[in-house]
This record gives sequence, C-alpha cells and structure tokens, in this order.
Amino acid sequence: MKRYCILKCLILICLLFCVAEGRAQFDARFSQYWAVKGYYHPGWAGQTDNKMNIYGSYGMQLMGFTHAPRVMYFGADMPFSLFNKQHGVGVGFFNEAIGLFRNQRFWGQYAYQMKIRKGKLGIGLQVGMLTVAFDPSDINLGDETDDDAFPTTSESGTSVDLGVGAYYSHPKFYAAFSAHHLTAPRISLGEKSQIKIHPIFYLTGGYNIQTRNPLISIQPSIQLQSDFTSTRLDVTGQLFYSYRSKVLSGGLTYSPDTSVTFNIGLTVQGVTLGYAYECFTSKIGAASGSHDLVVRYALDLNVFKKNRNLHKSVRIL
Repeated sequence: MKRYCILKCLILICLLFCVAEGRAQFDARFSQYWAVKGYYHPGWAGQTDNKMNIYGSYGMQLMGFTHAPRVMYFGADMPFSLFNKQHGVGVGFFNEAIGLFRNQRFWGQYAYQMKIRKGKLGIGLQVGMLTVAFDPSDINLGDETDDDAFPTTSESGTSVDLGVGAYYSHPKFYAAFSAHHLTAPRISLGEKSQIKIHPIFYLTGGYNIQTRNPLISIQPSIQLQSDFTSTRLDVTGQLFYSYRSKVLSGGLTYSPDTSVTFNIGLTVQGVTLGYAYECFTSKIGAASGSHDLVVRYALDLNVFKKNRNLHKSVRIL
C-alpha cells in the first residue's frame, strides 16, 4: 500500500506544479530522462550496487532553425563503503550551444545511501561551476549601433552552482526529487549585462509492470520540471523485451501542449544505446524536430569475483 501512496503523492505534486505561468527555463532537457538520471538527480549517485555507471548523451534540438541548440552531457557515478555505511559519488559535464550563447556546467556529487525495507534511499548534494559565454561576432548590427547594454565583443562569466536531491529505488518502482541552481546564480557578461538563473525543480517517478510473459514488461514513468513560473510535464510509456543478456525497448512520451517523442533502445552486455525523436505539437512543429542519442555502460566493480567481470544493466534503476 505504501508504494501506491507514494505514486498518489507524486501525481498530486505534479498537478500542483502545473498551475504555473509560462517563462523559459535555463536548463536544457534530454528526451530520454530515465536514461541519464545523474544529470537530474544527485541522490542517484551510487544507487546501483557494485557498478560504475558511465553516461553520454547528445541532443540536436529544434532542427530547421539557424543556430539551433546542441547539447551534450557526460557523467559517471559509483558506490563505495566507508565506516560500514553506503555512499555514492558522481561527476558530470554539460555543454550547450544555443544561438550566440554557450552554457557549460561541471559538477561533483555525493550521496548517502541507506536501505529502507526492500528499497534504497539516496540523499545527495551537488556542487559545481556554471559558465555562460556570449559571442556576437556572427552578428552585423551596422555602424550606428549605440546600445551600450549589448556586448560587442566575446564575454563570459562563471558562478558557483548548488543542487540537492533525494532518490528512492525499489525493485518495482522509483521516485526522485531534486532542486538545481539553489544559489540563483547571477552571471555577468561584461560590465553592463547580467543573466540571472532561477532555481529549477525536478520530480521523477516510474513503475515496472511485469506481464504474464516473463520476457515482456511495461514501464510507465513521468518527469516534471518547474521553476514555479514555467512548467513541463513528460509522461512516458515503454515496452521492454528481454532475452538472455539482451533487452530491446520502445516507447512514447507525451508532453501536453508541447511535443510527442518516440524512443527505441537496445542493451547488450551492459552497453545501452538509446535514440529518441521529438515531434513538436505547437506551431513550430512543422518546421523542426529534436534528436536525442544516449550511450550508457554499466561496469561491474567487484574485482574479487572468481569469474571474470560480467557487465549487466539495471532496467528499473
């Protein structure tokens, strides 16, 4: 019964978030949010026992537009034991080129992991640096431009960035919450221009439904991101087919008033490849779409096994 209460609370919080107004958010998103949990949730670090997770993701967004966003993420996490307690550490690097701007983030994560009944709860902290750079060299504003607030040369600024989060995983479901940019960083571009980055919150959950066929399972999941002014909700349904050491998946994500995303994935011997294509349902849909590619590797850290290391993936986690 407790797992159903958690899911009900998750849905209730989503509905409360959805009353917000519209404003663009700073953070870029990945269509396959379930495959790059370290990007969203510091509490995830060290959740998989005896395994190091290595992630890479690349996205081409709003194809068809000049200077369309390009995003890249690389991260890794692993568990460790200290004083008979379970912990996790992780690192991440994110790069985004969008128009004349380039946004970069680098962070380290620590999570304290504890067993709760059949599941595991991770409480995480994320500390990093955030850099925003602006390069107007590709724009010709003419000789009569007199706007002092508009930089005419390349400028960049850096600020400390903090985040926290909690991640609970169970053999049948998971739920996570995180908050990023808690320091509300202000990035100065030159002497007269400044960018303020608002805190953003993520709420993620998923459930694993085993069908009568032991080789087939269904996994619905949701993710909500909000800065209490702009909100996005993604609702996903995926079908998994497992055979020996291979897992084939496919699914659909719907974001109300925004887009529909199709995804496919394949896991072989601990290596996961995932691809997603996002079709926008708004007025820009006919002119653009977004591609998202994810590569993940799960490496067994137990070097004391008698047999050689076997690399496996954890589907629900």
